[in-house]
Amino acid sequence: MDDYTICIGTVGEGVWSSPDGGKSWDRRWGNWPGPGENEVRALATDPNSPHRVYAGSDVGLYVSEDNGMNWEKLDSPMDGKQIWSVTVHPDDPNTIFAGTKPPEIYRSRNAGKSWEELPTNIAQECFVGPPKVTAIRFDPRDHNTIWAGIEIDGVFKSMDGGDTWVHLPDCGPDPLHQDIHDVRIAVGPQTKVYASCPAGVFASTDEGESWEIHEFPLFHPDDMLSYCRGMELKADDPNVVFVGNGDSTPGFEGIIQRSQDGGKTWSPVQMSKQPNSNIYWMASHPSNPSRMVANSINGYIYVSDDGGVSWEKVKNEFGEVRSIVWLPN
Repeated sequence: MDDYTICIGTVGEGVWSSPDGGKSWDRRWGNWPGPGENEVRALATDPNSPHRVYAGSDVGLYVSEDNGMNWEKLDSPMDGKQIWSVTVHPDDPNTIFAGTKPPEIYRSRNAGKSWEELPTNIAQECFVGPPKVTAIRFDPRDHNTIWAGIEIDGVFKSMDGGDTWVHLPDCGPDPLHQDIHDVRIAVGPQTKVYASCPAGVFASTDEGESWEIHEFPLFHPDDMLSYCRGMELKADDPNVVFVGNGDSTPGFEGIIQRSQDGGKTWSPVQMSKQPNSNIYWMASHPSNPSRMVANSINGYIYVSDDGGVSWEKVKNEFGEVRSIVWLPN
C-alpha cells in the first residue's frame, strides 16, 4: 500500500518527501533559505493533527500542514542554532518542545508564536564540544512528565511540564554512557525507560534512578563497540522495541535490532539490502502499527509493513539523512 507520505530531513538538501510510500520523491523548496540547502536534523509529527509535521533545522523551526508539501517558518529564539529534537504534546497541539545545540530546551504554549527557554542546567561543554538535546519525549502515563536525552550529558526529567528539570544518575561509568541518542518509555506491568548510547541500550525500571545496559555483538573483531542510535516502540505493543545499530558512525554496515520481550532478548531483523552505514532513526505511526520506516545515515530508506519483522529498501538513495517520519495521506 502506498497511501502514506514519508518525509526525510537531510544535511545539505533540506526536506524530501514521498507521497506514495517511497516510490517517488521530491525535494521541498518552499520558503527554505539557501535555497533549501540546509540541515534538517529533527522531524516530528503532531499526534493531534494527522497531516501536520515540524522540521527543526540549522536556520529555524518550520511547520507543514499538508504532509510536508509546503512549509512555514516559525519565529523563534532558535534561529541560527542547530535544532536536534522536536516534540508536540499528545493532547495539546499548542504545546511544542524543541532541543538545540548549544544545549537548550525551548517550550511554546501557543503553537510556536512565542517561546521560552527552560532552566535545565545542561552542561554547556563536554569533551567533544557543546552538547545537544537529541531527544525529548512525553511520558505516556503522565504528560506533565517529560524525558530528555543529551549528547553528551545523560538523561534529564521534568515532572511539571518542563518548568523544572532533574539530571538523573549517570547511566554507566564510561563517558560514552552519557552520550544519549534517544529515550523511549514503554508502559506495561513494569514500565521501562530506555536510553540508547554508542555502547548499547540502557533500561531502567525505577524511573531512571538506576540503569542496566544491553550491548550488541560487534560487526568486526577489531571494532571498538557496536554503535546504537535511534529507538522506536511498536505503536500497539510496547514490548516490541527497535534500535538502530551499526559498526560505527557513520560506519559501513548497519542493522535494526528488535526485542519482542521488553528488551530482555534481541535479534536482527530481515533487511532486503545490507545498510551502507548505521541505522540512524526509525518511525512508526498509531494510524497503522504494522508500518514503520527507517533510514541509514548515508541515505538508504527502508519500509516495513509487517510490524518491523522485515524491511524493504526503497529505490531512491540520498546523501546524509538525519531524520524520518511517515504520515497517513
